[in-house]
Amino acid sequence: MRDASVPSYTLAAELLLLSVLGRDRTWIYSHPEEIVPECLTEKYSALLVRRAAGSPTQHLTGKQEFWGLEFEVTPDVLIPRPETEHLIEVALDRLAVREIRAGRPPRLTGESVTLVDVGTGSGCIAVALAKELPSAKVYATDISPAALKIARGNAARLGFAGRIQFLESNLFEAFVNSPQLAFDLVISNPPYVSRCDVSSLSIEVREHEPAVALFGGEEGFEFYGELVGQATRRVKPGGLLILELGFDSLPAVRPLLDASAWTNIGVTNDLAGIPRVLSAERLPI
Repeated sequence: MRDASVPSYTLAAELLLLSVLGRDRTWIYSHPEEIVPECLTEKYSALLVRRAAGSPTQHLTGKQEFWGLEFEVTPDVLIPRPETEHLIEVALDRLAVREIRAGRPPRLTGESVTLVDVGTGSGCIAVALAKELPSAKVYATDISPAALKIARGNAARLGFAGRIQFLESNLFEAFVNSPQLAFDLVISNPPYVSRCDVSSLSIEVREHEPAVALFGGEEGFEFYGELVGQATRRVKPGGLLILELGFDSLPAVRPLLDASAWTNIGVTNDLAGIPRVLSAERLPI
């Protein structure tokens, strides 16, 4: 895998071995004398070949950790990234600030909070928020039926099936017959990769992750316009809009937050110093 320029090849080799053996890292390092049975050695070798050819480690193991929870992942959903956890952090921080400004304790249970995760994919954002906000009413939408099947499965396996309503929907389309439904929080990790940049993507992303979850148009930021426009009509006064940003999408997305509709606009950088989360509060209509 090193010769194939696989990123973090040592970690990938270890994760694949853990998956094949059905053991954890502690067991591996405390049992160096163990001989791996030939049948498992063959299975492991086959996975190494597939990883060296570009299949993501998460597709080979079938899982990825996010917010301390283990999610099933397949080629039908975007693999949850660590930087997306910043969305959860910003959402919880801003909801707490909203409570303080209203003269209430910042301790959050999600009581009286209705939220929607637009483009839920594996369901990682919706499930993480359902975990942190046990009294919130949570919706999650996706245009892909295959992704929704994975998301529902993750929610059920992690004990949140009864907490989240999953809906097949292009943006807010599923709520067209509920014109009075408005949200305290709209959160989304939308498609934001430019189709012009497809050749620069790693083979793991380019050939193995769903295009519908990756590409936001020729420039990469076209999807945000419709998302922000519809969110403007669906977020309650004082409610929040929180979006993940692509590598260089801030200059194009920030102007979409019209000053007549949004206030308290914030940008949060990820650990690499890249603007990663754009958040805003809805002004009264």
